[in-house]
Amino acid sequence: MTVGFVAHKYYVSVTDINYSEESGSIQIISRYFTDDLDRLISERYGVKAALMSDNEHASSNDLISKYLNDKFRIYLNGEQLSFVFLGKEYDTDLTKCYLEIQGVEKESIRSIRVESEVLYDLFEEQQNIIHLDFPGKRKSFLLHRENYKAMLNF
Repeated sequence: MTVGFVAHKYYVSVTDINYSEESGSIQIISRYFTDDLDRLISERYGVKAALMSDNEHASSNDLISKYLNDKFRIYLNGEQLSFVFLGKEYDTDLTKCYLEIQGVEKESIRSIRVESEVLYDLFEEQQNIIHLDFPGKRKSFLLHRENYKAMLNF
């Protein structure tokens, strides 16, 4: 089964970043238009990813993970953290990417900074909405090419 993409004229992503007290981790779900990710992989890596199709390229997860590691960064108390790309799933015309940063103690969190330059290299008008939800603090940010950083102090 091959799925066609629905054309859209808005270039926006939504990322939810939550702290899980239960697991002591920062859990991240980013939603991107699948056709944008498909085009990105093609233009940046020269691979026809064929996302959301029966012919999806075997390296698509690796390429998405590589790209996100280049363009999406999280700093805790000024120190950059590494995340693990857990995988992705499709939801209509969106791709949900799941990331996690393990071993974060709630008491150690004094500030969190997010830098997202995702898809700015493909679309001038790209906007990335970031929702931060941490114990005692909740805030949303609208990031764009000229302002791609969000900061939350505790």
